[in-house]
Amino acid sequence: MARSAAQATEAGPVLLSIGQVLAKLTPEFPELTPSKLRFLEEQGLVAPSRTPSGYRKFSASDLERLKLVLGMQRDHYLPLKVIRDHLADIDAGATPLIAGGPALPNMLSTGRRHTRDELLRESGASAQLLSDAVSASLLPATDVFDEEALRVLTALAELGRRGIEPRHLRAVRAAVERELGLIESAVAPIAHRRDASGRAKTADTAQEIARQLDVVRSSLLRTGLDRVLP
Repeated sequence: MARSAAQATEAGPVLLSIGQVLAKLTPEFPELTPSKLRFLEEQGLVAPSRTPSGYRKFSASDLERLKLVLGMQRDHYLPLKVIRDHLADIDAGATPLIAGGPALPNMLSTGRRHTRDELLRESGASAQLLSDAVSASLLPATDVFDEEALRVLTALAELGRRGIEPRHLRAVRAAVERELGLIESAVAPIAHRRDASGRAKTADTAQEIARQLDVVRSSLLRTGLDRVLP
């Protein structure tokens, strides 16, 4: 056993092929494909090494960097340019902030997953509130939840203490669906492209539109508070 460990150390760090990276990441990021991996490399967001034969090899730090990039796209709808700037700040030792949101996680952190019991305990919500949130399509019907679900359920628990229940938020859900329709229409001219670059551009454009819609929505809410504040 000691000999095997020594041999592994001498051989250097374990490097992963594209297929191995996909096997590790697609359970959390099912939209990830070999084409998207190559596109992220083309955009300078990850820089795997190459074998003498030209095959890509990803290190453990490459894997964590990909998790961060994909998480920022999925959870914060950030365009690649903004993500690239965030990565540059992180590489320089800074802890950048997302506009209107929390600090980005450390490069070596991993997204937590919560069981149903953990979600209820950490959010302070009741089982009935979780059930109501699922029924109102505010949370997915699943047994394992991510950090986004924890944030949403925690917010719903706080709203509930002020008399706002998930059923009252159906209009919010409907408004989001209408915004998604706007995004779908806006990206339609480029969505027909089936190559990797075209698909990535479509996703990046959609995320940028979503981010700008969020700015407008937040502004309208802040401005509208003048009507309800004494």
